[in-house]
Parts: sequence; C-alpha cells; structure tokens
Amino acid sequence: MAAGDSVRFNQFKLDRGKGIHDLSSDTIKFALIKGAANSGLDPTATTADPRWGAGGTTDLSSHEVTAGGNYSAGGVTATVSWTESSGSVQLDLSAAAPQLQWLQHASNPTNARWIIGYNDTAAGKQAICYIDLGAVKDMTAGDLEYTADATNGLFTET
Repeated sequence: MAAGDSVRFNQFKLDRGKGIHDLSSDTIKFALIKGAANSGLDPTATTADPRWGAGGTTDLSSHEVTAGGNYSAGGVTATVSWTESSGSVQLDLSAAAPQLQWLQHASNPTNARWIIGYNDTAAGKQAICYIDLGAVKDMTAGDLEYTADATNGLFTET
C-alpha cells in the first residue's frame, strides 16, 4: 500500500449490508491515530470490528494522537458525496471541501501515522476506512493535508 491510499475495512462492507451506514446523510469524521512504532496500531482491511470508541473488537480511538493545537479529539467532520459513472460508484470528499487539512501549529501532535474515517452518526461509531500517511507526521513542522485520489476518490465500487 502506498502513502495516500484509502482502504475500506472489511467490516465496513458487512456493516453497509446491515444498513448501519447511510453515507449520503450520516456524519463522517476523520481522526488521526499513532502507528505501531509509537504505541499505536497499524490498521489493515481485516482489523476486527473497528470502531471509534467502545463496542467493537478494536477501539481505534484508544490509539488517537493527543489533541492539541489545530487537532481536536475525534478529528474533523467531512462532507462526502457519491457519484456514478458507467456503472461504477465513487465516494469522495465533497467538491466544496475536497481536502482534509490540519494546519501547522506548535502544539499539534507529532506522531500521526494513519487517518481513520468513521461514522459519527452510527450508535457504534463504526469505522469506514483508513488512509496511510506513509510515515509518522509531525504536525508542528508543517501542515497535514490529504486530498482523495482524483480518479478513485476515497473508494470506488464497480
């Protein structure tokens, strides 16, 4: 997997089938977690029942970076949109706000490794996807920005 790739959790696919997610109206948030090298977790598609909080098998929020500066606990809310073309559907960040961004600040976290997308509306705060930052990011040294792949968005289904 390359830096910037967005990968859906397998559990998300099952949860969608159970009607847990309505990605056209639910509040979707993106938060930062630490990687395994700094007391965190390296997520994979097969991470067991990932959630943002208690209730599932894997509580991703327990690996969250420490809030401070321009990073608030629980991450940022993003607007997502669905598009369809020739039988493929794509979930992407909205055209109005096509980027996740945390501006540099002296009090920001210094150990962000992964972005976790999760459904803040769902009672269980089920996770949707994770985004590989490629390496640990020190947000005191520069902005942290993520723009979804121009071709595939956050993800595409055919």
